[in-house]
Amino acid sequence: MKKIYFDYSASTPVDKRVLKLMEPYFSEKFGNSMSLHSFGQEAKLAIENARTVLASIINANSSEIIFTSSATESNNMALKGIAFANNLPGKKKKNHIIISSVEHPCVVESAKWLVKQPWHGFEITKLPVDEFGAVNPEDVKKAIKENTVLVSVIHASNEIGTIQKIEEIGKICKDAGIYFHTDATQSFGKISIDVKKMNIDLLTASSHKIYGPKGVGMLFVKKGTVIQPILHGGGQEQGLRGSTVNVAGIVGFAKAAELCKKEMKIENKRLEILRDKLIKEVLKIKNSRLNGHPKNRLANNANFSFDFVEGESLLMQLDMQGIACSTGSACSSFNLEPSHVLLATGLKPEQAHGSLRISLGRFTTNKDIEKIIKVLPKIVEKIRSMSPFKCQ
Repeated sequence: MKKIYFDYSASTPVDKRVLKLMEPYFSEKFGNSMSLHSFGQEAKLAIENARTVLASIINANSSEIIFTSSATESNNMALKGIAFANNLPGKKKKNHIIISSVEHPCVVESAKWLVKQPWHGFEITKLPVDEFGAVNPEDVKKAIKENTVLVSVIHASNEIGTIQKIEEIGKICKDAGIYFHTDATQSFGKISIDVKKMNIDLLTASSHKIYGPKGVGMLFVKKGTVIQPILHGGGQEQGLRGSTVNVAGIVGFAKAAELCKKEMKIENKRLEILRDKLIKEVLKIKNSRLNGHPKNRLANNANFSFDFVEGESLLMQLDMQGIACSTGSACSSFNLEPSHVLLATGLKPEQAHGSLRISLGRFTTNKDIEKIIKVLPKIVEKIRSMSPFKCQ
């Protein structure tokens, strides 16, 4: 049985072109970038070249790119680093942070952790979203207070694919004199990003979402941003992230991003055709709905809910047919609680439990789409026939 992968939002395979470029850095060009000898300087040069490539993709300066181990680390650094740096003794307290109600768990948990630190007295405001999971920029403006230090709004939802009005939100933050961070883990490499035009102070991205290796991410930190490190050590990454850097991973990350930028326009068009075909056919299933914005969404994302169906059962039945999907964020796939993102859009808990995320990618074919279109209605019908609820 041919296996079909529809979970590209969780992770992607490393592109062979990326792997080829990385290979020498495992065994031949293995130096530590902090070493002064030729091996170390060779590694340092590779890192700086990668930094330049990644900076150019978002219209930043290379000195503004900080390499990390993951998007989770980058998001933690953005929230905690800004929070601590701007609440030093003797200074006016700036201890209010605004996030959206559809953030990735690592942003939500970082915010919760800050609130639990009583000596700082942090306060978090969660912005509501509409039925499509979109933040109203006016709600951002209304939520800003005198002690607000940071606003963090995800660029594109990892679960439902909705793209936020980042430029407009960034302008509001800029006018108010507060920092603006966006988690672009899902959007980076898929849609164009210009940190200057979009008024972004901090931006998170990850390699393994764009056909690069796992274990490497980045945080764009605009020049002049007051931020503290959360990992202290040997002074790597301009003193903002102590730890020996992952040279091979960083080289692969830059190559993957370069390929995505080059192929973005053609690939997005191809994926949109496949995605729209999938959505059209799946919505023919009785008592089904599309989650997220119908148009303003990532080209590779389709998220559905099915009444009287339990999501985990859907996943298992599809997996038995050789089809891999998700019920939401990969980081919370073992969590039996309903998706906080879907609940924020107004779905009831039982509806959120019946969700299915189908995310397409570079190696998705029309035959793959045809297969899931054929198989999914039968699986939904089978699960509903065993449900204690009756489909009206």
